[in-house]
Amino acid sequence: MVTAYPLPEGFTELEVFAIGTALLVEALLGFCLNGLTIISFRKIKELRTPSNLLVLSIALADCGICINAFVAAFSSFLRYWPYGSDGCQIHGFQGFLTALASISSSAAVAWDRYHHYCTRSKLQWSTAISMMVFAWLFAAFWSVMPLLGWGEYDYEPLRTCCTLDYSKGDRNYITFLFALSIFNFMIPGFIILTAYQSIHQKFKKSGNYKFNTGLPLKTLVICWGPYSLLCFYAAIENVMFISPKYRMIPAVIAKTSPTVNAFVYALGNENYRGGIWQFLTGQKIEKAEVDNKTK
Repeated sequence: MVTAYPLPEGFTELEVFAIGTALLVEALLGFCLNGLTIISFRKIKELRTPSNLLVLSIALADCGICINAFVAAFSSFLRYWPYGSDGCQIHGFQGFLTALASISSSAAVAWDRYHHYCTRSKLQWSTAISMMVFAWLFAAFWSVMPLLGWGEYDYEPLRTCCTLDYSKGDRNYITFLFALSIFNFMIPGFIILTAYQSIHQKFKKSGNYKFNTGLPLKTLVICWGPYSLLCFYAAIENVMFISPKYRMIPAVIAKTSPTVNAFVYALGNENYRGGIWQFLTGQKIEKAEVDNKTK
């Protein structure tokens, strides 16, 4: 006999089901698209370039976000978190690790594109590998801090998934939040902004706009901006007066980033898209050298 667990406080049956369904759809769609990106990189020789290694890094991180979302969706349908406090810490760490690695890798792609289009310098394998390793190690450093006492992982308002605990708003949280935001949101955002502004100016001079230079930054802000604003607001005011269901909205929006990134960095990349098409159909892509540009 299946035990019927009570609804999380502040949520109706429909709201819990809707959040769980949204997380499940985001997880499945994002995992399929990014999985296709990863497999195509592995199978299609023409895609295996240093620049596309950074796109691969985004896809790997985004697959991790999708796994995190899938666990959250499963727990939402159960109405409770079935993995205990240790599972909550692991879930929070894994979610933070992959989210931060995705953002850092996006900044690395912006840096590479700047040099590709503005300085005409070619990315070497050693540099690409170093950037990818640094992005993941840097993300791991900040993700492990809450496990060591600087910041803290705890349940989301739905209490079926775990993330950085912003409910206390104490000094420990505030110092971690500001340091985290500077190094993992503001600096990557600044790199993305300045890189694509320079590329835009280059395109403007030539009159040849090869891709939408505003999309990467818009993606970062739209997907992660609401969650960042909630966390910053928690640093100056008690957010517990906000309804739990409204506090869940930024988390659900953030989980859309894997799907959006797949369209911006892989499916939106003309030559990467050609490689994916070759993998799916067996038809050869014409260009041997696959550069990292978005249509």
